[in-house]
Amino acid sequence: MSTLNVNKEQLKKIQEMQRKAVEKMSKIKYKIAVLSGKGGVGKSFVTASLASALASKGRRVAVLDADIHGPSIPKLLGVHGYTMMAGPEGILPVTAAYGVKVVSMDFLLPSEETPLIWRGPLKTNALRELLAEVAWGDLDYLLIDLPPGTGDEPLSIAQIIPKVDGAIVVTIPSDLSRIVVKKAVMFAKKLAIPVLGIIENMSGFTCPESGKVYYILGKGAGRRIAEEMKVDFLGEIPMDPRITEANDRGVPFFVEYPESEAAKAFLKIADKIIRKIEGESSD
Repeated sequence: MSTLNVNKEQLKKIQEMQRKAVEKMSKIKYKIAVLSGKGGVGKSFVTASLASALASKGRRVAVLDADIHGPSIPKLLGVHGYTMMAGPEGILPVTAAYGVKVVSMDFLLPSEETPLIWRGPLKTNALRELLAEVAWGDLDYLLIDLPPGTGDEPLSIAQIIPKVDGAIVVTIPSDLSRIVVKKAVMFAKKLAIPVLGIIENMSGFTCPESGKVYYILGKGAGRRIAEEMKVDFLGEIPMDPRITEANDRGVPFFVEYPESEAAKAFLKIADKIIRKIEGESSD
């Protein structure tokens, strides 16, 4: 078989996958990308908790863990170690608390220590195949947890999904993250993805004994960035030692501690997103 024929076959397969991906995505009302300019800001934790908050308000929600090299969504949603099964309509997502559907490369690896040493085209093909072959069903929201930065995965998602309804940018209170967060906002704008707003994670810590708030990582950078970039500020997620403890145990923080101030903050942010996208109250 000639190289030309092989290339034609590959192109035909890519086009068919793209067609199927577009068809599957048409059954999902709203697609939201969650990104950050840098790592270490808790973006995946925010994605997982926001998905749970939206689902707790009666929305049908799924999460695509698009971080090929460092998938963490399954552990954050309490389904690490599960396996995606094949069904008559395609690959079946794993279901977490509140009925949140989860799709991740983590479910396809033989062990958590197995690295994926892939270049850009392989990652793009993997994301396209997940979007095309998974039986997503009818959903209200698909949250796409993207890896840090503005590289292959974010570009691939923007190219594969014909209409991403919005982007949420996650940052921390420190001014050190300012420049990279601005790059993430500009990245979304250049791809014509509406920026829904900025979430500041790891905000002030309230001492349980004195009630005094300590701004350990700084104060107000997220709000200042939002003002400078002329986008909405969606809210602050306070520090809570139980977040790390829950993440390490592999249980969803939002489900484990629903009365915490952090969980309440996610509910308020979910309300804002619902109003912005659906144009109505979540109640």
